[in-house]
Amino acid sequence: MTDIFYFCRRGVESIVDDEVTKRFSAQELESWNLLTRSSYNFRHISLRLTALWGLGVLVRYGVLLPLRVTLAVTGISLLLVLTTLVAVLPNTDVRFYLSEKIQMMCYRICVRSLTAIITYHNSGNKPQNGGICVANHTTPIDVIILANDGCYSLIGQAHRGLMGMIQRAMGRSSQHIWFDRSEVKDRHLVAKRLGDHVADKTKQPILMFPEGTCINNTSVMMFKKGSFEIDCTVYPVAIKYDPRFGDAFWNSSKFGLVTYLLRMMSSWAIVCSVWYLPPMNREEGEDAVQFANRVKAAIAAQGGLVDLIWDGGLKRAKVKDAYKEEQQKLYSKVLVGEQDQKDQSGDKHLEDENPEEERNDQDLRKGQ
Repeated sequence: MTDIFYFCRRGVESIVDDEVTKRFSAQELESWNLLTRSSYNFRHISLRLTALWGLGVLVRYGVLLPLRVTLAVTGISLLLVLTTLVAVLPNTDVRFYLSEKIQMMCYRICVRSLTAIITYHNSGNKPQNGGICVANHTTPIDVIILANDGCYSLIGQAHRGLMGMIQRAMGRSSQHIWFDRSEVKDRHLVAKRLGDHVADKTKQPILMFPEGTCINNTSVMMFKKGSFEIDCTVYPVAIKYDPRFGDAFWNSSKFGLVTYLLRMMSSWAIVCSVWYLPPMNREEGEDAVQFANRVKAAIAAQGGLVDLIWDGGLKRAKVKDAYKEEQQKLYSKVLVGEQDQKDQSGDKHLEDENPEEERNDQDLRKGQ
């Protein structure tokens, strides 16, 4: 019964304070910000508050949303057209210069379409060519938030549809790395292409999100070790959004990309802070996992985020059997430890029960 109650208690504790599942839902707010996402369990408080909410709906959907959609369409259209024109030019410094200027302009137009208010800290630590920039991941717009302040080479899986069109346009004018699904599974191929890119000091720094999925702006989850196996300088970046003006977290299992972007454009604004941390290198005797954890801890501390050991892949995948086996091993150690204690106590009990025989044996051994 003791063992049963122990595991029942651990199970209830895991449900009450689940560190993983709640990282993939919208961050809870201390007060309502007049957005629809905060109206869960909404109760009528006052006529004045209801009137303000109605006025806010008219402003956000009637004025701000059309303007923002127009800016977004303009930025994406310019990116597609201008990068296609630049791709015709030969591989010269002029082409690279024009490519960077075009990307910066289009990214900044897209940032305006979200009414993003960004504060950059410690710009002296901005990523340099020949390095890898790693950041915590909350939303797909993390890319344009960072690219608004500098150009990066992106790495990721090749997509179809609108996202695929944008990827192909960007790839024609600058050095981005897009992988097919079959190539993503080949870690050696990915590592080789990353190594070749960072070895060329003329290429832009690579922007990566080692978590591999979006987390809800409250924590940083396990960093994949792949990007930390490359022998180069890593530039950590911490991104923290202010949820009072709009929820930047993308719950991809609940909303599609277009629906998510419309929700973003119909919020009040996207307010965030970006911290460029000092560059970091792998220390002697430190493996890729230890290096990744050290970088993750620095990002979490700077952004005021919770540093978690869990894999973000648990968002869609089941718990690995290895984790279950660890718990089974711990329980087996408990059983073995209890049995050893019982055996030791049993031997001691027998000795205490026959003190006279023990003394006789001792006298006999002394005589011999």
